[in-house]
Amino acid sequence: MSLLNYKTSNPAFSISVWKGYRLSNNKMTLSGIIIKTFFCLLIAAISTWYVWDLVHQGVNVKWHTSLGLLGAIILSVLTSYKHKWASVTAPLYALSKGFFLGGFSAYAELKFEGMPMRAVGVTIITFFIMLFSYKLKIVSITHKFRSVIISATISIMVIYLISWILSFFGISASIIYGTSWFAIGFNIIAASIASLSLLLDFDYIERKVNRAPKYMEWVATWGLLVTLVWVYIEALRIMKKIALN
Repeated sequence: MSLLNYKTSNPAFSISVWKGYRLSNNKMTLSGIIIKTFFCLLIAAISTWYVWDLVHQGVNVKWHTSLGLLGAIILSVLTSYKHKWASVTAPLYALSKGFFLGGFSAYAELKFEGMPMRAVGVTIITFFIMLFSYKLKIVSITHKFRSVIISATISIMVIYLISWILSFFGISASIIYGTSWFAIGFNIIAASIASLSLLLDFDYIERKVNRAPKYMEWVATWGLLVTLVWVYIEALRIMKKIALN
């Protein structure tokens, strides 16, 4: 199977991100990805804590949260098309996403004490469960498996996009963002797909290690962050909705 024909549900690891890179003697390594991932997680944690602290000081962080989300989107687009910029855009993405998560999580903490930390714990546990499942080959990454996860991911993203657009017209997608059991079920499905996407990401990275040029480690790091943030957000949403029922 051609490596360039391999697919994953995470847009960060799509064919367009990885194809066309030049061969280089300085290759991507697993240790390099791990170090860069921890570095970016540290940046995200610091910026999250900063905004979190502002909330507890009574500061309105609406702009911090909104600009953080907007910045993360712009930086994601730049990373997708300008791979060699990833050494700058990936850490900045972590910084921006931290601003968004800081406000998002702090407001959840004000209403439900300890909930964001439990969501972090769920995210960490999910990551290692998926990693061990992948390494032990508990789940086979077949073509059918990939197709199902990719289709489900696209469907969920389209639903979120439509509901976001509708919000500008004052239309609330309560069926998705409400606290009904249907809405909770939707988030559980989304969280499950996000978790399974990690398996495809691990597999894709493994195929590129010692093949792709060194700078692609930053792209791989960004890709993992995208999925981990998705898992965390879905976990927090599920907990909030269950608590409100």
